Amino acid sequence: MSGLPYLDADAVARLVPAARAVQLLEDALRAGLDPEETPRRPVVELPAGQLLLMPAAFGRYAGVKAATVAPGNAARGLPRIQGTYLLYDGETLTPLAAMDGIALTSLRTPAVSALAVRHLADPGAGDLVVFGTGPQAWGHVLAFGEVRPLRRVTVVGRDPARVQAFAARCAALGLETAALTARPQEPGSPARVTDEVAEAVRGADLIACCTTAREPLFPGGLVRDGATVVAIGSHEPDARELDGDLMARSTVVVEARTAALAEAGDVVIPISHGTITTHHLAGDLADLVAGRVAAGAGPRVFKGTGMAWEDLVVAAAAYEAWHGET
Repeated sequence: MSGLPYLDADAVARLVPAARAVQLLEDALRAGLDPEETPRRPVVELPAGQLLLMPAAFGRYAGVKAATVAPGNAARGLPRIQGTYLLYDGETLTPLAAMDGIALTSLRTPAVSALAVRHLADPGAGDLVVFGTGPQAWGHVLAFGEVRPLRRVTVVGRDPARVQAFAARCAALGLETAALTARPQEPGSPARVTDEVAEAVRGADLIACCTTAREPLFPGGLVRDGATVVAIGSHEPDARELDGDLMARSTVVVEARTAALAEAGDVVIPISHGTITTHHLAGDLADLVAGRVAAGAGPRVFKGTGMAWEDLVVAAAAYEAWHGET
């Protein structure tokens, strides 16, 4: 193990650009990868947060990501999510490489969302509202720009300084920007937003929810028919970013039904309330890519919780690209 190559964050980002990651995920699904067959990830509760183990196997490779979620890290100036990825030969299970788990997560999650947007959103969708100011929010701006002609980004967050800094980064990409401060959500209360945020949500073609919120971020009735909403911030059955009204109105696509029904509060909570049933899920990512999902007249929603097969596909490509350079 002492000689195991390690691909750091810069290497992962360089070896697999965002557009390449989107295509790799689509190619894997078209090649027969079934998200429903991905093993469930064990979640171990720790005093400081959670430890998640995410194993997968497909084709020539197997791999596992050991990820940690430490809510208190923000106050320490440290990442909330950290981790390491180990890639193995699929036949012999010989370790091949270790990789920066944060970089892998920051790459593959927006790529998965962008893949869903590629198949769900209107071709001309160019007005994006992004909730959140962290690495995932930024990754979603970049990845969405690879699949749709983004023109305007409205960023919504709780910290005015972070919101302004995020908007400035978007402006540096040549995008029209707006920076809005969110109203704090009260546990158990209906979502309430400022008039400016409500107006932005009503006019959006695309909405990306990349937060740690445990309650809905905005009233679902604000989202117009035909708009596409992506929610990736939570992986727990009692936390959600979207309300039941939006889920009930929408064509809902998930990474995998098994994962969503166990981990996605955006799905689990409205089912428990009787707002929707399991039959309301229009399909998983494999169905979407294969053309087996027909969008209805209302909004379109993609709910992601993060799955191990996505890490494996991107990690394998990074390793092959690195191996080709050596």
